[in-house]
Parts: sequence; C-alpha cells; structure tokens
Amino acid sequence: MKNNNYFIEGILHSNEKVITDVYSLFFPKCLKFVLQNKGQTADAEDIFQKVLMQISARIRCRELEVVNSTFEAYIFTACKNLWRRELNKRKRVTNTEVKELVSEESDMAYALLEQERWELFKEKLEKLSDNCKQVLTLFLKKVSYADIVIQLSYSSETVARQRVFKCKAKLIETVKSDERFKNLIS
Repeated sequence: MKNNNYFIEGILHSNEKVITDVYSLFFPKCLKFVLQNKGQTADAEDIFQKVLMQISARIRCRELEVVNSTFEAYIFTACKNLWRRELNKRKRVTNTEVKELVSEESDMAYALLEQERWELFKEKLEKLSDNCKQVLTLFLKKVSYADIVIQLSYSSETVARQRVFKCKAKLIETVKSDERFKNLIS
C-alpha cells in the first residue's frame, strides 16, 4: 500500500494516476457503507467526490495531517461523517417542511469544519491515558455502564460513571486549551 504522502501530494498536484488510485482503492469501501446505510450508488459517488474536494481544499489552504491513521482510514472517516450528516439533514426535511436551499460552497465549508472538529477531538482523545481512551470509546459506543464495569474490571457502576465523567472532563479541557478550538467553534 502506498503511503499517505503519495496520496496527499498526488491530490495537491491533481495527478490523474493518483486520483485514479484513490478511486479504485478507497471508493468501494465508501460505496459499501453508503449502500448499507440507506443510500444509493449515486449518493456514494456524490459523497466521495465531496470528500475529495474537501481534502483538496484543505491541502491547498494548509498542510493536511493524517493523524495516527492511514489515508484510507482518513478518507473513510470523512465519507462516513459526511454521509451521516446527509442522512441527518434528510431526516429533518419532511414533505410538509420547506427545504432550505444551501449553496454547495457553504455546505462544503461546513463539512470541512466538521471534519476539522472531528480530527481535533480524535487527536486529543489519543493523548489521554489508555484507561481514559478505553472508557470513552466504550461510552461513545453507547456501551452500558454495567458492561463497562465488566470489560474494565471496575468495582461498580458508580466507579464507571465517575471514570467516564473525569475522562470526559479531561478531554474537554484538552480540546478547549488547544488554540485551534476557538477557530473551530465560530
């Protein structure tokens, strides 16, 4: 498998071979995810194209860092996040509501901002202790406190709740203390 830099540089310089590689290597996973989650092939194609445009814009604006993962994981996460956002948007719009027209540029900007927030969150989560990472990962996967007690050998659900609370507080503190946080909330 080619390294992250191969894909980043190729996208930056609009290298046709690299972009073809990106599509052939990574689109099938995005397509499978979208199809399994109430989407069509055309939806997956749109999502994948938007993610590539988002990555391209990001590379041109500032250096893209694929933190603690492969380019494949990065692009797949971006596709998942964008598709989930699209599904949520579709849920909010019913037949009786008037659809709000959102320009493609502002939609793209919002998706990019959302991806940057996710990356900051993931980066700060990785810097927590192993125990906090485990606790928060289970909590975010909506694992019950009873199961957290069993999986992490805590003495009670109260201990698990306290640990989740302390780890969440630590994560929030580290995210808020990062200088990028102020730019990402506005």
